[in-house]
Amino acid sequence: MAERNLDFDSVTDREGTKSLKYDFAKKRGKPEDVLPLWVADMDFKTSSYIEDALVERSRHGIFGYSEVQKPYFDIVSAWMKKHHDWDVQERWLVKTPGVVFALAMAVKAYTDRGDGVLIQMPVYYPFSEVIEDNGRKVVSNTLVLGEDNRYHIDFDDFEKKIIEEKIKLFFLCSPHNPVGRVWTREELTRLGDICVKHQVIVVSDEIHHDFVFHGKHIVFANLKKEYEDISIVCTSPSKTFNLASMLLSNIFIPNPKLRHKFRKELDAAGISQLGVMGLVACEAAYSKGEEWYQAMHSYVADNIAFTKKYVEEKLPGVRMTEHEGTYLVWLDFRETGLSAEELDEQIVYQAKLWLDSGKIFGESGRGFQRINVACPRSVLSEALERIRKVI
Repeated sequence: MAERNLDFDSVTDREGTKSLKYDFAKKRGKPEDVLPLWVADMDFKTSSYIEDALVERSRHGIFGYSEVQKPYFDIVSAWMKKHHDWDVQERWLVKTPGVVFALAMAVKAYTDRGDGVLIQMPVYYPFSEVIEDNGRKVVSNTLVLGEDNRYHIDFDDFEKKIIEEKIKLFFLCSPHNPVGRVWTREELTRLGDICVKHQVIVVSDEIHHDFVFHGKHIVFANLKKEYEDISIVCTSPSKTFNLASMLLSNIFIPNPKLRHKFRKELDAAGISQLGVMGLVACEAAYSKGEEWYQAMHSYVADNIAFTKKYVEEKLPGVRMTEHEGTYLVWLDFRETGLSAEELDEQIVYQAKLWLDSGKIFGESGRGFQRINVACPRSVLSEALERIRKVI
């Protein structure tokens, strides 16, 4: 059977499907007629092989407690080896209902109330939420936007914050959301050596690892044995195959002591088996979804190039930061002269667009907007045209 869902230009009506992206504008304080390109899910139908696997499983008609055995691990590990040159072991694997849930479990497992947890703003906003909501303190090693229009790490500040704040836990976003960096081997090694030196545990959120357009994604734990011993690597098919509502992530924790602490927090949270549909979808995605993935990746790459050209030619005062990874593009509006609040007002109420305001990613994100370009080209073109008309 051939892959059927390779038409990425067709617009699928998602309204009325309980879609967080499309059905909750009014509830989230936005006009009902906004065009949504905010939350990180794609407007593409997933692989038809995943559809078929889910339909077949649903026809069984019984949805009792479910779990997977070795074939599941073999499929997941084959994907990691093929796409990221990473050899994983079955005992390292812990499944969770999402990466953000895993971040929260790590905060509970490896820090105490009042401790600081290090992040690199502007960064995916749930990082801050799971830290603060669990009674810990957010400490930021804020990224620096260089003259090359790329973000860079201030390594001196990174180590200084670890020492001064007595940091035990660091959240690494790799590739980085929202600034689009794919960290180099040299950057990751310098970070890792500092963390080993000061005995800092690294939770590496690598959920966007299959979306690299420049450079190469390097699994943090795969760089050195010393890094493996301090790493919790978070992966999921949810971004790659548009399966966010399936609530399944594959978390790899090589160090048995760290894994035991993590599992203990899962037990305390009442988590045992996950939903069977997420397990089925993951197996189908990684075993049969290659053709769909490659076609989708190419389409998104073209969308990114389209956005870059449009911004440079038609949006004076707006800059697109150099984009290396993820399908979330980071747009800099600061040269328009608008305040962050004025910018939000124009984007939402005049352009009628629902993007992610940069300020939710931290103070250093003010004046920026994050736009999801994993959508049909006609939708992306319409969104950019709406920005042109109001900026």
